[in-house]
Parts: sequence; C-alpha cells; structure tokens
Amino acid sequence: MRILDRYLAGSVIGGTLLTLGVLVPLMGVFILADEVGSIGVERYGLIDAVLFMLLSMPRYLYQIFPIATLIGALIGLGALASRSELVAIRAAGFSVGQIVRAGLMGGALLAGVAIVLGEVVAPLAEQRGVELRRQALSGDVAQRTPDGFWAVDDGAYVNIREIRSGTSLSDIYIYRIDPAKGTLIATHAKAANYRNGQWMLEEIARSRVNAQGVEVEHIARTGWNSMLDPGLLKVVVADPRALPVWGLYKYIRFMSINKQDAGAYEVAFWAKIMHPVLTLSMILIAIPILLGSSRSTGMGRRIFAGVLVGILYYLMSRTFAYMALLFGMSPFLAAIAPPALFVGGALILLKRVG
Repeated sequence: MRILDRYLAGSVIGGTLLTLGVLVPLMGVFILADEVGSIGVERYGLIDAVLFMLLSMPRYLYQIFPIATLIGALIGLGALASRSELVAIRAAGFSVGQIVRAGLMGGALLAGVAIVLGEVVAPLAEQRGVELRRQALSGDVAQRTPDGFWAVDDGAYVNIREIRSGTSLSDIYIYRIDPAKGTLIATHAKAANYRNGQWMLEEIARSRVNAQGVEVEHIARTGWNSMLDPGLLKVVVADPRALPVWGLYKYIRFMSINKQDAGAYEVAFWAKIMHPVLTLSMILIAIPILLGSSRSTGMGRRIFAGVLVGILYYLMSRTFAYMALLFGMSPFLAAIAPPALFVGGALILLKRVG
C-alpha cells in the first residue's frame, strides 16, 4: 500500500511540476509585457525589466500554486486513468478514501513548498525587485526607509509614512528651509489625495521656526504643488499579498494602534493562512472529476475542467475580498468561505463517486 501511496502522490507532484513548467514562462511573458511601457523612462532599461520580472515570479508562482496543483492532479492522475491504472488500483482493494489520502500526501508536500515560496522566497525577491525598479525609475530623488518614503520635492524634503495607493497618502511631513528669512517651515498633514491633477492636503499643522520662536497655524485643507507623481508612488506601494504572514500581522497591529484602516491587509493575512488548505482542497476537487468521468475522456477536457474550476475560484475569492473591503464583511470569513465551499462541494462529489 505504501508503494501505491507514493506512486499516486508522485503522479500528483509530477503533474503539478509539468503544469508549472508551462505556466511560469507564460507569466514571465505577461509580466515583461506590462513593463514594456516603462522601458526608457529615466535609467529603466530592458535588463532592468527582465530582472524585475524574474524577481516578481516567486510571488505570482505562489499565487497560482493551488490552481497549478488542481491542473497537475488532473494531468497526473488523469494519465493513470487513461491507462486504466486507477481501475486496477481500485480493483486491488484501494478505496476512494485511500486514493484521496495518497493524493493529499502529494498535496501536503506541494503545500509545504508553497509555504516556503510565499513566506520566505517571494517577499525577499519582491522587495528587491520593487527597490531596483524604483531606483531605476526615480533616480536618487526618492528612497524607501523603515521610517516611510522620503523624497526631494522642489527643494523640500518630504516624508510619507503610509502610501495607501498612488493617489492616497497619510501622515505626511514636509520640511522646507527659506534661506532668505532664515526660517524652517515644517508641515504635517494627516492625509493627502490626488484629485484633478493636484494634491490636496487635509488637517494640516504648519510650524515656522526662526530666531524669534515658533509660530504654528492649523489649516483644514489646502492644495499642495508637488512634483511627486502618483505613478512614481505606485512603484513603492507594497502589495499586501507580497508580505509574509508575520509581516502582515505586525503591520495590521501598527495600523490598528494608529486607528487606520487595515482591511486590505487583514484580507491578505487570512488568505495566506488559508493558502495551504486551498492547495489541499484542489486535490479533493480533482479526484471526483477524474473518478466521475469515463476512461475515454480526453486530457484536454480534464484540463479545461480544471481551468474552469480555477476561474470560478478566482472570481469567488475576489468577490468575497471586495465584500470584506466594501461592506465590512469579516476578513476571516471572506478568506475561509471560498475554500470551505469548494471542499464541501468536493466531499459531496466524492461521496457520490465512492
């Protein structure tokens, strides 16, 4: 039985590796195509774009791992079904439950690889890739530090503690020196939004420091003529899905302490927690698809079925994520609902074919 367990698990792993061997180059082409428009801007060249593509690959590979596992299981176990090996295995006394167990053994190993990829390799590679891209596109006028984003803006020094998106900022410090008057002007704004081609600062406290003392004024809202482009700021925005679980947890706590909305990061946190479960659930979905079809069913049809299931899962997961962000749905529920529904459906199908 152990030999059959390893044989079935190896078929799942082999099919998944074959699937990744096809999908990874395609992803690389798509990522590189997205970067073509930036080639030639400042010092950003083709080599930089290729390097950014390679460093971005681990994150995208981690994201498609469950779908690759589903298609890989359909390919690997489907090859056994086409050669009537699954029929022979069942005739030898191997139950559907034992086939599922063997498949899950291979899935567990794949889930472990995905965890290492998503929690160790991808965050480091993504951070390095974003930094290289930022340096090439912005030159030396901008820098990302543990204290936030720093930039030189027409003689002023700008520190942005949080970049929510390319057009929405919070906790902004602007320092400018007037050499003619010998005055330091320090401005703090709670938020800034880019509208109609201009930045608007909100809840501003402006201090003028000179030899006579400090003069402070408070302004509800004012325009900010800044050379910082939203496109540049998007370069340094950290995608929540690129952060490791512990990094997300720390950032969520930081934002909660500062009474900031951490909804997107909470959704990403719970999605990462559920990622191994999702990978295993894809094995549960693949087996009833195989056992419920005839031996004459072609490999193309099985792959097509896997792709349809993958698209359905993607649409469902994005729908629940948007519900959590827009309608206040629990991030935990939004993350656990799609794999729970898929596992429930797979168990029902397994009961029918068993």
